[in-house]
Amino acid sequence: MKNQIKIESNDHFLPNSVFSIQEINQLERNAIKTLNIKSYELIHRAGQACYELARVKWIQAQYWVILCGYGNNGGKGYVIAKLAQAAGIKVTVIACLDKNEILTKENQEARNAWLLSGGIIYNTDISWPKKVDLIVDALFGTDLNSAPVVPYNQLIEKINYHIAPVLAVDMPSGLMAINGTVPGVAVSAQCTLSIIGLKIGQLIGRARDYVGHLYCHNLGLNSFFSDIKTPIIRYDANNLKYWLKTPKSTQYKGDNGRLLVIGGDIGMGGAIRITAEAALRSGVGIVQVLTHKNNVGAIVAARPELMVNALNKEVLQKALEWADVIAIGPGLGKRNWGKDALNIVQSIKKPMVWDADALNLLAINQNYNINRIITPHLGEASRLLGIKIIEIEHDPLSALQSLLKQYGGIVVLKGAGTLIGSITGEIAVADVGNEGMASAGMGDALTGIIASLVAQHFTLLESAYAGCIIHGAAADEVACLRGKRGMLATDIIKLIWKVINPEVFKY
Repeated sequence: MKNQIKIESNDHFLPNSVFSIQEINQLERNAIKTLNIKSYELIHRAGQACYELARVKWIQAQYWVILCGYGNNGGKGYVIAKLAQAAGIKVTVIACLDKNEILTKENQEARNAWLLSGGIIYNTDISWPKKVDLIVDALFGTDLNSAPVVPYNQLIEKINYHIAPVLAVDMPSGLMAINGTVPGVAVSAQCTLSIIGLKIGQLIGRARDYVGHLYCHNLGLNSFFSDIKTPIIRYDANNLKYWLKTPKSTQYKGDNGRLLVIGGDIGMGGAIRITAEAALRSGVGIVQVLTHKNNVGAIVAARPELMVNALNKEVLQKALEWADVIAIGPGLGKRNWGKDALNIVQSIKKPMVWDADALNLLAINQNYNINRIITPHLGEASRLLGIKIIEIEHDPLSALQSLLKQYGGIVVLKGAGTLIGSITGEIAVADVGNEGMASAGMGDALTGIIASLVAQHFTLLESAYAGCIIHGAAADEVACLRGKRGMLATDIIKLIWKVINPEVFKY
């Protein structure tokens, strides 16, 4: 099974399927029944996979502290300890067990095997060894359903305070597998090895603050994945080559679509310029910008390839007839100037992308449109749904479904692990991007990228998928070149060319 672990990169070798905890449990049951094996066999395989990854990642580490909980994840910790000790590594095993908790059968079996091999189990109040090269977190795994309490929370804080790297078994303890939330404290791991399949809580919410480098091991259960249709797909930069085909030699600008972008009220011309330029850089044939008259000269001077006009009713009507696709919202504002434009646009039967102030206005005057992509961040989503941001963070998948039910079309719920969904039931998570994207104008760029793809005859759903990946992958390219701090939306735009040409730049 060693060849199942790929360590060259954080995301290049991760599977695309993302499972619920219930589906993972069903996979385990199917394997146990079909292969006629005991549950403990899978526990042992998981422990061995974690041990092998640790040996590759931290080859020089000779002093390990392994923290074991009462469930099956703790059992994996005992397996890891036994393998490490047999290899000559000095192992300190600490068992965390509340008086009300009962060991699972598999945990007890692994625990006994560790003790029979001459291993020692220490209580949580012991002093840790002075020399620790690696900490293995096998406390909770996917079993957590509330904030960790004493003594677990104290152990988690001690782990985080220590300078040694941390390998989390299946999930960093304290991070919820179902939604990526952290109800209390959580282990900040350098690596997490997901067992059997990926869980949504490893990819969304606050996961990126805790998971570290994410790997996955299927324990040799590939054959059991065919009967389960995963409701969520993980996409990354590797998928771009499947969406972005090599252009035809005979195509001209009209073949690549005509996009109309609307926004940029007084003082907000930069937003619509970012949208328009991101669209051009993403391959659309022609972009026309309708903005406040004060912005026209500056936008033309900055990007002469754009067609730019002052927004008024007469110009808007002609432009709507001309356009194949409409993007509206960046810098639109909430004055009558923007409201009037949005009222006209919403009656048009053409594909469109709504963002920013278009969404804030949509929250006031709600309507349903199957031919529209909306791209809310958490604040905009809370206004669209009339609920608090914390409610969305607690259950982003339900929030996504509610947005789809209420507004139709395609929804891109932006965040660290952006979720994309359609009214026909598809859900994907964009596993790209980084914390440098937490700056002004990033959403405006995404709107332009997605709208550009729609104009180039991608379906709405493909445009949302590929647009989010292009956006995040370009940000990752910027981070590699210049770091994450101080990243600008225009920095991303300058590198879009690199990620939309996968036939030239391999991922």
